[in-house]
Amino acid sequence: MFLENVKLALSAIGINKMRSFLTMLGMIIGISSVIAITAIGSSIQGVVNRQFESIGRSAIYFYVNWSMVDDYVPSEALFSVDELQELKKRFEGELVYADPDVYVTSPVRVGNAEKKIRLDGVDAGYENFADVDIIYGRMINENDVKGARPRIVLEVNSARRLFGTENAVGGQVELVIDGEAVDFTVVGVYREKETIFNQISTSDDLYAYIPYSTAPEEADPTLYIYAFLAPDVDVAETALRITDWLAQMKGMPEGYYVYESALEQQNMINDMLGVVSVAIGIIAGISLLVGGIGIMNIMLVSVTERTREIGIRKSLGARTGDILMQFLTESMIISALGGLIGTVLGVGIAAIGMTVAGVGFTMNPLVIVIAVGFSAIVGMFFGIYPARRAAKLDPIEALRYE
Repeated sequence: MFLENVKLALSAIGINKMRSFLTMLGMIIGISSVIAITAIGSSIQGVVNRQFESIGRSAIYFYVNWSMVDDYVPSEALFSVDELQELKKRFEGELVYADPDVYVTSPVRVGNAEKKIRLDGVDAGYENFADVDIIYGRMINENDVKGARPRIVLEVNSARRLFGTENAVGGQVELVIDGEAVDFTVVGVYREKETIFNQISTSDDLYAYIPYSTAPEEADPTLYIYAFLAPDVDVAETALRITDWLAQMKGMPEGYYVYESALEQQNMINDMLGVVSVAIGIIAGISLLVGGIGIMNIMLVSVTERTREIGIRKSLGARTGDILMQFLTESMIISALGGLIGTVLGVGIAAIGMTVAGVGFTMNPLVIVIAVGFSAIVGMFFGIYPARRAAKLDPIEALRYE
């Protein structure tokens, strides 16, 4: 009986192709909008997650709570290099890397032009935690840091612009550190993974790593600590213990030091993207209701047009439930077809949009199943009233209908 109802429904849809398509249109627009928004949100969320993975989800900053600072940060609140080493020993196994978060800029000549190069001061082992791909030479090591050796690891594009070649290992770069000109030896070249953020960057600066000890005015003492926690620790709990210990060590009031972790930033951005996607999805979902109302309207017209057919079927023995299922099946098929077309359209729009934007396309298959299923449910809900009206028709009156 179900297959018979499906055949009747498809036959009715085929007879009125244009009307059936226009009936589906509201459902197509609603489902395609919801699918596209969901897919775009998932793709952007995937990009954000990959960005945080590239800098390290266990990356964390410790710094002064500015709400507790009056006019300036007192010198006794700053961290010396020795205190930084003490911090590493105190939380050994939990705090796997820490440096004074040094960065300085220096003028450097590129051909006949003078450019700026950003120098990030790091400790030995930085490459083990951050996403640094050394393609030539090596990274900053312990001897470089302890001896404050003038060593530099250039970003590959910076190496190409400075030396005309990617493999600039062994070359010399004159930099200005603490107001003095110093010749730095290139010991390595690294490549930064391409992301949506650095693809749209318009900065003309150059980038490199140096030992943090070669920039003593910025590194010792310091206001910030950049660190990595072990991957198996509770970030929030460990970070709170570290900030409490820092306050005790420096003789500062509780809460004087705070932290900001990459994991918390990632969760915050994901939550924000989720809320935005849901809000836009709800707005787009309103068109599903409009589509459902359109289905109910057309089904009422169909019942009126087919009153005589209903009377004939009832006179031949069709039960009320059979007529009800016939029209309910038809409304569900119209809605489900609209949902399928809308799903294909929504996935296509999202895939093309993400490809043009240079973002990896991500789509949860469960969303497609839910979308098509929901469209069928909408069709059933808005098809109940027309179907019941058709099922309750008196067969004698229906046969008399002209």
